[in-house]
Amino acid sequence: MAACQVLLVDQGLSRSREWGPVLETKGHSLTRTAELPEVVELVSSSYDLVVVHGPSVGDALLPFLSVLTAEEEAPDVVVAMDTPDAARAVAWMKSGARDCLMAPVTSEQIGLLADARAVSLSTSRGRVAGKTRIITCNPRMEALLTMLDRVADSSASVLISGESGTGKELIARYVHGRSARNRGPFVAVNCAALPESLMESELFGHEKGAFTGASARKIGKFELAEGGTLLLDEITEMPVVLQAKLLRAIQEKEVDRLGGTAPVSINVRVVATTNRDVKEAMAQGEFREDLYFRLNVIPVKLPPLRERQEDIEALARHFMARFSAQDGRSVKNLTSDAVDRLRNYPFAGNVRELENLIHRAVLLADGDTLGADALWFEEGEMPLPLPAPVAAMSHDFKGTPLREVERMVIFDTLGQTGGNRTHAAKILGISVRTLRNKLNEYRADGTEIP
Repeated sequence: MAACQVLLVDQGLSRSREWGPVLETKGHSLTRTAELPEVVELVSSSYDLVVVHGPSVGDALLPFLSVLTAEEEAPDVVVAMDTPDAARAVAWMKSGARDCLMAPVTSEQIGLLADARAVSLSTSRGRVAGKTRIITCNPRMEALLTMLDRVADSSASVLISGESGTGKELIARYVHGRSARNRGPFVAVNCAALPESLMESELFGHEKGAFTGASARKIGKFELAEGGTLLLDEITEMPVVLQAKLLRAIQEKEVDRLGGTAPVSINVRVVATTNRDVKEAMAQGEFREDLYFRLNVIPVKLPPLRERQEDIEALARHFMARFSAQDGRSVKNLTSDAVDRLRNYPFAGNVRELENLIHRAVLLADGDTLGADALWFEEGEMPLPLPAPVAAMSHDFKGTPLREVERMVIFDTLGQTGGNRTHAAKILGISVRTLRNKLNEYRADGTEIP
């Protein structure tokens, strides 16, 4: 995740002293200024998030908001308010403020705002080709995309390998979008889904009367992809008997329809994907070596999500925004506990599993915030911690009031589960609603909830 440069506009020093250390531990930085006229000059240099203490600047903030947010790469501006003032809040937000926060504005809130802004900065460094957007700030992925940018305009075949769910088809569409063929068709064929008896006709087409039931000419996928890109998904599942015909089509740039009398010239760029070890498939006689070398002109090996830790939060926020809009939800915040839990999960299903997990979490989220308790991992994939006996906890309860013991046990259990309230409730033997009510009581007493 990128670092976020935070500027605090406030006449006092207490907030910068409180927020600075928290931001620094997250990799961000905080600078303070007391005068609004200095803000525009400062922001024009390198600040990403501006937090303004509203009462210290009052209505003088309005003309500066318009200037601060006018630029294309404007920072997020958030106003912190000590007392409710709906009229001012509306005016500030109409003038460009991203949000107005009510006191007490905690260091955790500022940290989350900085995290969110940093993620948006990271996401903006992703790549776009046509309608395909690759969200990444992972150095390995960035290097891979840079390489693809250089070769996209060639006619060389591309072989994309990687675990299921890593986004192989997305990369294939990215290559198509970056090439001069992007105005031509992108045709995808799933080699694992087609029965052997139909695959030849699907790929190469057939003439009327070529076989029983061939009542009309059929144009194959190679011809349908003319001037564009043909994706052969899961190429290692193609029967060996058809691989020789595929090799000839790629080498000679022509196809023979079933029942045809003459070859048909084609102008198609072939991109293939596989989630298998191709060399192992060749050793087992399931994949032709000559076809492998013909396809593997541009080899692309996609890393699994567990090796792209930098991308997990950015992808989670992307899916959260998409599914929130799609399903009519208002989820827009992702807690640090949820992010930590996502980063500690192995994601055997890679980006596709993360996408499904966030979709489910958006539907389960309470209000506008997606917390760790909404992350419902499939049972058995993340072992639940066993309940710790009270005696084993790191507290001396002697002389401690019962209510305080209860609070400490609940907080310890939440710590064991990474903030997941559903799992904590199971360990404690209470309902999630009871746990939520207890936390609300502690919050009302002024206790910071983990």
